[in-house]
Amino acid sequence: MLSKVKGLFNESSKDIKKIIKLVEKVNEIEPKYESLSDTELREMTNEFKGLLKKGTRLEDVQVDAFAVVREASKRVLGLRHYDVQLIGGFVLNEGSVAQMNTGEGKTLVATLPSYLHALEGKGVHIVTANEYLARRDKELMGQVHEFLGLKVGLNISQVSPAEKKEAYQADITYGTGTEFGFDFLRDNTVYSMENKVQRGHHYAVVDEIDSILIDEARTPLIIANKSSAGAELFYITAQIIRAFKEDQDYEVFQETKHTYLTDQGAGKIEKAFGIENLYDAEHQELLHNVMQSLKAYVLMKKDVDYIVKDGQVMIIDKFTGRIMEGRTFSEGLHQAIEAKEGLEISEENETQATITIQNYFKMYGTLSGMTGSATPSKTEFMDTYNLRVIPIPTNKDVNRIDHPDLIYKDFSGKVKKIVSEVERLHKEGRPVLIGTTSIEQSEILSSYLNEANIRHQILNAKTEEDEARIISMAGQKGQVMLATNMAGRGTDILLGEGVKELGGLHIIGTERHESNRIDMQLRGRSGRQGDPGSTQFIISLEDDLFTYYDEEEKERYMKKVKTDDTGLVIAPDPEKYVKKVQETIENLHYTSRNHLLKLEYSLDQQSKVIYSMRDRILELSPEEMFSELLGYMEKYVLGLFEKHYPEDAEFWNPRALIEELSFVFLPGHWDLEELKEMEPEQVKEKVVSEFIRVKEFVQSLKDEETLGSQLRLFMLQQIDTNWIGHLENMNHLKEGINLSGYGQQDPYILFEKEGVHEFDHLLDGIESGITLRFMEFVKSEFVFEEDVEEGRE
Repeated sequence: MLSKVKGLFNESSKDIKKIIKLVEKVNEIEPKYESLSDTELREMTNEFKGLLKKGTRLEDVQVDAFAVVREASKRVLGLRHYDVQLIGGFVLNEGSVAQMNTGEGKTLVATLPSYLHALEGKGVHIVTANEYLARRDKELMGQVHEFLGLKVGLNISQVSPAEKKEAYQADITYGTGTEFGFDFLRDNTVYSMENKVQRGHHYAVVDEIDSILIDEARTPLIIANKSSAGAELFYITAQIIRAFKEDQDYEVFQETKHTYLTDQGAGKIEKAFGIENLYDAEHQELLHNVMQSLKAYVLMKKDVDYIVKDGQVMIIDKFTGRIMEGRTFSEGLHQAIEAKEGLEISEENETQATITIQNYFKMYGTLSGMTGSATPSKTEFMDTYNLRVIPIPTNKDVNRIDHPDLIYKDFSGKVKKIVSEVERLHKEGRPVLIGTTSIEQSEILSSYLNEANIRHQILNAKTEEDEARIISMAGQKGQVMLATNMAGRGTDILLGEGVKELGGLHIIGTERHESNRIDMQLRGRSGRQGDPGSTQFIISLEDDLFTYYDEEEKERYMKKVKTDDTGLVIAPDPEKYVKKVQETIENLHYTSRNHLLKLEYSLDQQSKVIYSMRDRILELSPEEMFSELLGYMEKYVLGLFEKHYPEDAEFWNPRALIEELSFVFLPGHWDLEELKEMEPEQVKEKVVSEFIRVKEFVQSLKDEETLGSQLRLFMLQQIDTNWIGHLENMNHLKEGINLSGYGQQDPYILFEKEGVHEFDHLLDGIESGITLRFMEFVKSEFVFEEDVEEGRE
């Protein structure tokens, strides 16, 4: 087997020779571990852990660890890792992406590196595409790890915080990418260290890594509170936008899913609200509402992006076609859609914490992943995540035939061909899986199959469990199934009796997807493990893919198109044109993700500062809280001095200094005329000496019971309140930057510069909020000694 493998790797995989040598070593020591009893095999886990504690490197035990896992899998599951699966395991172990075809047993591959990294005792996360797969893989593959003495946890949305914490304390934790990300965000909103559930980001294996780290990466993860602000305004802006005309009042860029007001459109808004300039800072909230209303009206399509059910807007998952229960569009877009549809407006989500998929997964010390379709995105994996993509050969030769695309000029020609092909294959008894890009497309095709009296099943399942069960039956004799390209991803389709002899499962793709990777996944469902099979895409130039392409380019091509009498395009080379369109749209999506990542870089750095600030406060004892408080107060007080005594003497303002300090100090200790005669250094000395008096008083409160704990809560609330306001400001700023991108300024430099300014303002707000609110509380609850002395005089 290995001699065949050596010839399949390309020169770009520099260390593949080293990996093949490692696999040979695992094979050499296999008899040694076969001879051990179950107890002796299990004891190897403690032996490995002991070696690592003494300073042995992980790579020094990896060969033996892999051999132990392979042997455990044979005994527990009856499955022996193939050599190519060991290769995949070593690729994951080093922190790369293993491209493995569908049906090659990626789930079993993950048991190898996850066991090895779990030996370090820092926790391993195995990330799956949905909760059904997380539960399935934990229950199945988890048996191998538990047999070897490791604890395995499951992290899904339905479990309680206590159960989540227990799952994260396990050696290996299965869960979905979004749930891991949301837990991280929730951990940074808690008011007690005990309420945190995660324990760091050591090592992760991401299954279907392209789906999770690329396809889903344009949607940031957001934890939100409810806010009823601006509800009425959405009705007004929706009504105004409804009368707008494209290219006159707004422009649309379908490729990037952006829309912008023209000068005429902005003028109409200004006239309606009686303002001079919509883009002035004071009108940020109005601009935000207008842009969300415009996006809702122009870009968000009913029954494609969302449905209206029981008076509520419900999001449709564009990859599976299922309703995303409990999820809402953020930043007011949900409310804008409700206003567009004439529904009652729900409370708006106020962002409390947010992170992009990219920035979350970059936190892992070692990140790795598996998929059948990483190669088209290898540049993005390297640029964004510093991950190499290494193709792993199949265990058996691929016997699938991938027929050239059939490209029709219009939809009707395409449908006729699809129906006739299904009819022909169905008569032979061959199973056919028809892949569509949406549930809507599945239902349209279903109606044509019904007209032709072809019995079929349309996969429109409500849950991942149903979806996986149904799609696993697609390889049975005579089966015709319609499903979205992404439905049941991660589920093997086994061939029924007699199907191999008929040629195996035939896949028909009805539209090219926006990403070639999804097309690869669809093809990969046929011909697993050397089985026969075939695939073909039957598409038309009226498909959704081409609506995102440059209109002028499309018109030029359409004028040259020549077809046969069935409407099949024969010239100019249609496959070349389709490839060009698909590559252009993939590049636009990559640019969009890159744009988001660049804009989010500043916010990611800022959130790290805020989260470390919160963690520090959470970890302090009640006594230490007072020192922390005084640090914030001192920064605030000295900041006031610098604010009112800048270098230019013309701007010295002793009156304003006294007024602002009166909220912290006792007003009786300040004399304006005296201050006017002082030099800045003398003023600073006086400010510092007065602060020492306040400092001594605050320290005298250390003995007050419960005040330390109250102080922690109070300081965290001040940080959180200011942070929430800052996130809103940054969102508004982002909208403005998108608009300025069409001017002469670099939008990223401008955003970073403005972001730094906003962050400085945030830190000032935290320092002043903590100082002023605390002194307000203290003055109402306690009495300064000096107050008492003054009262006696």
